[in-house]
Amino acid sequence: MFSGLKERINFSSKDIDSESFNEKKSNDEKLTNVHFNYDNFDTMDDYEYIAEYADEYNPNGLPIATLEDKSKYRNIKVRPTIAAMLILICEFAERGSYYGTQGILTNFIMRPLPEGSTTGKVMPGHTGNAGALGLGLKDANALVTLLQFLAYVLPLVGGYLADDRLGKFKAIMIGVWVGILSHLLFVIAALPPVIAKGQAALAPTVLAILSLSVCTGFIKANLLPLMLDQYPYRTNVLRREPTGEVVYVDRDGSIGRLTMVFYWSINIGGFLQIATTYSAKRVGYWLAFLCPMLMYCIVVIAMLIIRPHLKQEIPQGSLLKKAILVMKECMKGNFIKRLKNKEFWAYAYPSNMETRGVLAEKISWTEQEVKDYKSTFTQCLMFAYWVIFNLSDTGLGSTLTAQAGAMTTEGIPNDFFNNFNQIAIVVAIPTLDYVIYPLLAKYNLTPKPVIKIFIGFMFGACGSMVSAIIQWRIYETSPCGYYATTCDEPSPLTAWYEIINYGLCALGECFCYTTAYEIAYTRAPDNGKGLVMALFLFNSAISSAISEGISGALYDPNLIKPFAGIAGVGGFFAFLFLIHYWNLDKIMEQEELEREQARLEEEHKLAIHPITSATSTVPFDEDNEAELRSAIQTFSK
Repeated sequence: MFSGLKERINFSSKDIDSESFNEKKSNDEKLTNVHFNYDNFDTMDDYEYIAEYADEYNPNGLPIATLEDKSKYRNIKVRPTIAAMLILICEFAERGSYYGTQGILTNFIMRPLPEGSTTGKVMPGHTGNAGALGLGLKDANALVTLLQFLAYVLPLVGGYLADDRLGKFKAIMIGVWVGILSHLLFVIAALPPVIAKGQAALAPTVLAILSLSVCTGFIKANLLPLMLDQYPYRTNVLRREPTGEVVYVDRDGSIGRLTMVFYWSINIGGFLQIATTYSAKRVGYWLAFLCPMLMYCIVVIAMLIIRPHLKQEIPQGSLLKKAILVMKECMKGNFIKRLKNKEFWAYAYPSNMETRGVLAEKISWTEQEVKDYKSTFTQCLMFAYWVIFNLSDTGLGSTLTAQAGAMTTEGIPNDFFNNFNQIAIVVAIPTLDYVIYPLLAKYNLTPKPVIKIFIGFMFGACGSMVSAIIQWRIYETSPCGYYATTCDEPSPLTAWYEIINYGLCALGECFCYTTAYEIAYTRAPDNGKGLVMALFLFNSAISSAISEGISGALYDPNLIKPFAGIAGVGGFFAFLFLIHYWNLDKIMEQEELEREQARLEEEHKLAIHPITSATSTVPFDEDNEAELRSAIQTFSK
């Protein structure tokens, strides 16, 4: 009747009899000559244990590791689960289909059909670019900008619904099915009979753009959090290996590696843009849009396979509703004074509210939830720094393409060079993960998150400065001087200089974007991970709006100033971020400890509850009574 009750109650006990465990440890030590740390868990009286992680070699569960344990024990990172690897495949295919479509959309909308073509391809013996609808640059820019903007705004909807009622998997599947419809509409719009109708093909194109935005909104906010949810441990723990060695399981390092691989898969998928560009030019747009659709089918298949391998997920209700109530409470009284005294959020602690005479039954949140809302709010403020980085990170992308066109390209399309952003990331991430970071860790020089982000911001600022210098050299060497962009004769400078900018910005992304993804997931409460990820992505929409707003100033002879200005502002905000968030790692560690302590206290309460219900509803026999008393005695210890 009460089988397993003792283990459920004693989630943090170190007093359970472990003779068999010690005997096994002794035998393991006799069988191995490797000199590792063989501390006995049973002597770790100051540790809290998590019983749900118990296994053959750790019968009491796993102790929660401390900061000192990281230097005491060998550090290991957990390998990705099958579910995590399938999610990586989904991200690769989804981003590949998105970038493959986006990359050919401008020419499809802007340029007319090439002479003699019915599919949009350039006919043999002719020069020029592929085209179809012939609506001009203005309409093309408007529709492509709409796609980019909505793709970073709608994740707010997808993230909220996933946290509140759907769950991440169901929200992603909504995006998956809408995505199939979107790619099908693109293929229909690119069929020769449809293109032949001229602007009538605009209707399926617009519907395809809108549905692709919805698809991205539901997938992008939830896919990375879903993958990181598959990590087996909720905090850093100590674990005894089959050899008897005690190791430090580094949760932060494991999640950091998963995040970097996730970002790597995004950029691997981005190479499909090269294939779709050449397909449009040499075969036609029906094939150029069909390729992303076929790749997108991988997403559907992988998501259907993945479901049985996922951890069970129960939506807890989005933090947004309750956070609004907490914010209203914090705004009462002299909140400005509390802001100055750093007591703004403490005003909504249930204990403080009860002291002020508020009835406990009218308080629907806990102290830990208030702390979670504070963490979420401060994250949103921190994410604002990425608005500036995004402008440095090829935020003026069309200007860079025009810059390459003003130089000697030697027959290479001027929009080819932006692919070096993906190439640099694909090379840099494995180098950082398997060479640079392990080497730094060997000498105890592992960079803090704030250092990684600072380095990333500085790379972005340096990239903009390089673009300013290149633009100056173009003006100095162009036959048309400071009106080089529209000059018929290019500057003798080689366009290969553009890869310096793309490479520096790519390195910046490897440092600051991957770290931001990790922080967004780690600091967010369980019922707010999708929303927090969406809030981070929303900064790209803000950057796009700013870029659109200043586009009117991007013309000769003033193109040096935007690059130089963004470089200066980016460098300034990089140092400001470094100063402002120097202790970010300590804050995150404290938040994790508080969250884990609150979770253990909740489990403690749940462990006591079954006794009460059992004693009131279950008739005892002698065996049941003896087992219950034994469980209570163990809990008392």
